[in-house]
Amino acid sequence: MTRRGVIRAAGASAVALGLGGAVLTATPAAAAANSSVPRLPTPTGYGSVSQAPHLPAGFHRTFTSRYIKTGELRQHAVIGGTGPPLLLVHGWPQTWYAWRLLMPALARHFQVIAVDQRGIGLTDKPEGGYDTGTLAADLIALMDALGHQRFAMLGHDTGMPIGYALAADHPHRIERLAVAEAALPGIGKSPEMFGDMASNNRLWHIPFNRIDKLNEQLVRGREHIYYGWQFTTKAAKPLPDYAVRHYVHTLARDPQALHGSFQWYRALDTTIKQNERRQKQRPLTLPVLAIGGATSAGQGTADMMKLVADNVRALVIPGAGHWVAEEAPQQTLTALTTFLAPYRRQIGHRAHV
Repeated sequence: MTRRGVIRAAGASAVALGLGGAVLTATPAAAAANSSVPRLPTPTGYGSVSQAPHLPAGFHRTFTSRYIKTGELRQHAVIGGTGPPLLLVHGWPQTWYAWRLLMPALARHFQVIAVDQRGIGLTDKPEGGYDTGTLAADLIALMDALGHQRFAMLGHDTGMPIGYALAADHPHRIERLAVAEAALPGIGKSPEMFGDMASNNRLWHIPFNRIDKLNEQLVRGREHIYYGWQFTTKAAKPLPDYAVRHYVHTLARDPQALHGSFQWYRALDTTIKQNERRQKQRPLTLPVLAIGGATSAGQGTADMMKLVADNVRALVIPGAGHWVAEEAPQQTLTALTTFLAPYRRQIGHRAHV
């Protein structure tokens, strides 16, 4: 891999390294498990489906917000659709809302579970547990609670290292893994301190986000400046103003949310050690789809995943920046539909055996 390729891949992680209703399920076993999950109060506040702006037509008829208790952590997920389970994991500094343009079409063939990560959105915000090993375990607990022993996953930005951790630490649980726009901390060569200006603009938020306390003091009250800059500079096609305002307000309205948005980065020392250990084990053997925006990570997403996985197919989306699910939803959806088709057929075959 060339130095430029490594920097582009690493730049991707920087690039934003960021219900009450009945749940429809694919199998009787999952349905039984869902029925046994204690029903917590339905989320109705800011960050829930009911308070999300400009959702696609009919979204509320398909998707509902749910709180799911998994041990000591209460997680928030937006769930809807029928078919085999598909877990969507957002990146920084976003929430489940990042997937809103893909979710209605995906729900025709899958039960879609779009979760807020630990520390983000309406999910609990404990002080610790932000290394990717723990975050992956959070997701395993979530899928256990919903009755899904096997599932497919799509992770963007910080969701990509979490997806790698999940596939490496729990290989028997995941059928297919799609990832987008990130690097894997501790894998491959780290970017140089004195890179070019473009690389610096992509990467500077990573060391800034790792600082203890000072970054929160500098950003608090100026969230629209800091996060607004991230959304603007990392997009090839500007995100709608309402979407940026929604993300920024989610972080600005709650000091714990701002704190939680930095915790993933403050746990990087632990994540790096975990990834070094994972890479020494056998590479991932499951099918992997690696997506990059042409003006952002590009081929670097796939180049990074090829360092840890044997079966990687690459997709570079022309004219897209970092926020691929919002900048290029149709291209992303088309690629996902093709990539997940064997998984859908396989699960359907099992259900009829």
